[in-house]
Amino acid sequence: MADSNQPETIEGGEPTASAASAKPAKPSKPSKPSKDEKRAERLARQITAFATSHGGGAEGQIAHIGRGSVRIALVGTDGEWGVLVAPSQESARRAAEIAGLTLHDDFGGDLAAKVRTGPYEWTRMAGIQLGGTPNPPASASRHA
Repeated sequence: MADSNQPETIEGGEPTASAASAKPAKPSKPSKPSKDEKRAERLARQITAFATSHGGGAEGQIAHIGRGSVRIALVGTDGEWGVLVAPSQESARRAAEIAGLTLHDDFGGDLAAKVRTGPYEWTRMAGIQLGGTPNPPASASRHA
C-alpha cells in the first residue's frame, strides 16, 4: 500500500505528472485586450446601439475606402442607414461578429432595397439637377 503523504513515482523514481500538478499554480493575470480588440469592441457597441435604435436589428456591408480605412455600412430594420469607419478589415469583421451583424458581400440587391431615403437624401443626391437646394458656395459655408 502506498503512503498517502509521499508523491506517486514511476519506476525511475521521478514524480508523476499528477504529483507535479499538485503544487498550487500561481494565478495568471488576465491578458489585456489588444488595441485592435478594443477598437472592435467599441465599434460593436456602436453597431448594437444603431441596431437597437432602428428597429432592433441591422444588416451591413464592409468595404475598403482608402488607406487604413474600411467602411461598415449599416441598414436598420426600419430602413434607416448609417456608416461607421474602422481602421482595418479585421477589426470591422470582428466588430460585426461581436455585435451579431449580418454581413452582405455587396451593397446591392436585397440590402439596398431595404434602405429608406427621405427628402434630405434626395435633395443631397440630386442637388441642382432636380431643383434641390444647391450646396452653398465654399466661401459662404466657412462663415455660416
